[in-house]
Amino acid sequence: MRISKNKIGIFDAQYRALTIGIILAVTTVAFEGLGVTTIAPKVAQSLNAIHYYGWIFSAFLLSQIIGTMVIGQQIDKNGVYKSFVVSILIFVTGIIIAANSFNIYMLIGGRAFQGFGAGALLTCVYSSITLSYPDSLRTKILAAFSSAYILPALIGPYIAGLLAENLSWRFVFWLVLPFIVLSVCLTLPLFRKLQTENNNTSTTKRGTYKEIYAILLTLGTGLLLAGLGFLPSWKGIVFSIAGGLIMIQPLRKLLPEGALVVKKGLPATIVTRGLFVACYYAVESYVVLALTNVKGLSADIAGLIVAAGAISWSIAAWMQSKLDEQDHGRGRRQRVTIGVAFMIVGVALVITVIGISGNGIVLAVFSQILTGFGIGLAHPTTGAIALQHAEDGDAGSISANIQFIDAFSPALSIGLGGALITISESFGWGVMTGILLALSIQLLFVILSFIATFRIAKKAS
Repeated sequence: MRISKNKIGIFDAQYRALTIGIILAVTTVAFEGLGVTTIAPKVAQSLNAIHYYGWIFSAFLLSQIIGTMVIGQQIDKNGVYKSFVVSILIFVTGIIIAANSFNIYMLIGGRAFQGFGAGALLTCVYSSITLSYPDSLRTKILAAFSSAYILPALIGPYIAGLLAENLSWRFVFWLVLPFIVLSVCLTLPLFRKLQTENNNTSTTKRGTYKEIYAILLTLGTGLLLAGLGFLPSWKGIVFSIAGGLIMIQPLRKLLPEGALVVKKGLPATIVTRGLFVACYYAVESYVVLALTNVKGLSADIAGLIVAAGAISWSIAAWMQSKLDEQDHGRGRRQRVTIGVAFMIVGVALVITVIGISGNGIVLAVFSQILTGFGIGLAHPTTGAIALQHAEDGDAGSISANIQFIDAFSPALSIGLGGALITISESFGWGVMTGILLALSIQLLFVILSFIATFRIAKKAS
């Protein structure tokens, strides 16, 4: 349904119910994501699988690509409501499998189900934003989207750490289920009312091809990451080359045309977002591993440090919505550039913290605040810029583009980091060297993102 562009807020009567439903749905995913980030080192140790550390995240994110593409097309054909129901069911299945895992392979399988469901669920949320809110309100609802991380950020990592330290990491997965039940009860009636405007069969055919390309890209990326983990053996070389070759064509088809050359407009926006999102989530993942395995901190303290970044993200997202309201969106590109610059400083400080002696708690917290503040400025703003390119009938497709890059780029960056840790262990360099190498790759990504921000431009009128 299309709403007229009135001068009202996202919590006014016209939008209130949908806004609350969106925040609850995102909060559910946020609790799960922040909790798993905190307990991942414990999970890897418990299942004797430190070499598979990166796969705890990459399995989730790679399957999220498929979920994003499949549901993105289904929304355009069948609407948000049915797609949301399927998304929740798959997400819950993954949680149950992960909570009952007795080896790393079962856990990875559960994480894959969770990833598919989470990607699908968030695509439903983005589609509802595109269908229901005018451009003047989109940065506000996207800021509220980010603010849904505040409560999980305040208590999620700490509670997850306490559970992992004193009971079992399995309780972290079970803890998510009540939030899912509450979210479903409050959001299903709201999503039932949303209607898409796409009856184009050619779009459906293109969507089917996108689903196939998403599967091929997932397989290719999985092969590449697995191969890197086997280096320097011949099997690692073969898998890496094969995976890289398989990835080329799907990437060309799934990214907006011109993305590989960072063409101005939507392509540059998506590339910029992909690079800084890849950096943020990989840094967050490997900081926890470094703090617990190298610096000797407990999981709950490491969780609080990660929480500082998530809270900073939410504060910056709120700030950018106010700035966007003041300048009517004219300063969006500049805010993305400034945000990514903050991230560069934050990531550089993270690397310094890991490399120096002592636990470095104060500097670690400060680094997370800087990095979180930067992505808080850039993340909702790039989302709003991308949504400006949506036409009637493209709601699911544009939402899928955003979710695709949000899933693929961190899956690749976290996987690369995990491969570097495995390689470092194979050569006897130690876990700390591997973590530093993994973080250095993320610094490169965010610097490239900064350069790409200068190619961002609004849609031509």
